[in-house]
Amino acid sequence: MTRSDSASELRRTLGVGDAVVIGLGSMIGAGIFAALGPAACAAGSGLLLGLAVAAVVAYCNATSSARLAALYPASGGTYVYGRERLGAFWGYLAGWSFVVGKTASCAAMALTVGAYVWPGQAHAVAVAAVVALTAVNYGGIQKSAWLTRVIVAVVLAVLASVVVVCLGSDVSEAGRLDIGASEGAGGVLQAAGLLFFAFAGYARIATLGEEVRDPARTIPRAIPLALGITLAVYVCVAVAVLSVLGADGLGSAAAPLADAVRAAGVAWLVPVVRVGAAVAALGSLLALILGVSRTTLAMARDRHLPGALAAVHPRFQVPHRAELAVGAVVAVLAATVDVRGAIGFSSFGVLAYYAVANASAWTLSPAPVARLLPAVGLVGCVMLAFSLPATSVVVGAGVLAVGVVAYGVRRWMDGRRQRA
Repeated sequence: MTRSDSASELRRTLGVGDAVVIGLGSMIGAGIFAALGPAACAAGSGLLLGLAVAAVVAYCNATSSARLAALYPASGGTYVYGRERLGAFWGYLAGWSFVVGKTASCAAMALTVGAYVWPGQAHAVAVAAVVALTAVNYGGIQKSAWLTRVIVAVVLAVLASVVVVCLGSDVSEAGRLDIGASEGAGGVLQAAGLLFFAFAGYARIATLGEEVRDPARTIPRAIPLALGITLAVYVCVAVAVLSVLGADGLGSAAAPLADAVRAAGVAWLVPVVRVGAAVAALGSLLALILGVSRTTLAMARDRHLPGALAAVHPRFQVPHRAELAVGAVVAVLAATVDVRGAIGFSSFGVLAYYAVANASAWTLSPAPVARLLPAVGLVGCVMLAFSLPATSVVVGAGVLAVGVVAYGVRRWMDGRRQRA
């Protein structure tokens, strides 16, 4: 069976609105409920500067991804772009970084759901969430897009309530928004690396390139639009929470948005924020499983992963074996791992993935103007990756090294078979 056979191709059903919603569901998720606290702890008064740095790097990455996705509208995202523009190894490295890093992200989001819904049984709830959302994705991409639309609406309503309550409270002070760099440039960069985790969902649009109608037009419009909406939401939330808690209070908060609402004197809204955080994590988990399974599909087609994972369901037109395999791995991780460790090397892997995307976009045109954004994005990804906590850097680099060794062993075995 060839790659062009209808049995192995996915159905193009998503328009611009659907693609934007899937991107929003990936970005406006649990990150905004959890990342502000650690970022404020790292950057202090430089939190908003860190948010700006993360947004600039994310914009460069989004632009590079949009240009590449329009040229190569197939499932796999940067795995495909790196393979076509830089060579098989770089495509493989991007795919490995994405699959491993985002599988860890899936586990982190599932555990976030468990922590908010039933803290005493977080692991059990996390596994149940993975099973349920894998079943939703198995039923077809349109069902996933519909559910994501509902989740995005709920989360935006909760975040809007937080912003209105905080900015309208008597304890809100504009003086707490003083922008500086109390923890130095290193703190700002580390905060940007942590906040970048919450921006990274726009890649989900690119990985769905084979299921988007008119991808050359849809994807370049959907990615910047989703990123722009997300940035506007994040700025509003960060300003509102900072105005109530200040950088020090925000940095020490375990649940920043819930603490901000409580400090604003509206305690009855705290349970609503908790529900919103759980729903947001579900939205991120849904879109993450969707994206990882599509990259798994692309790598299986090229035999970097078992070929059986390349199968597409004849009725639902989804990569059902890849989705089931990803769901099973995530369920095992959600039952066993710690959420902090999962997020650590996930961030490193995501930044490595986008570094390959920017390097691929660099090759699209020799014009200096066209190469400016990919260059900024590439340098930014490397800087943010190595500004993360040392444990995250070591573990992330180790996981990438395992992937490189696996690639080398496979090439060596293929060479022996050919000589034989």
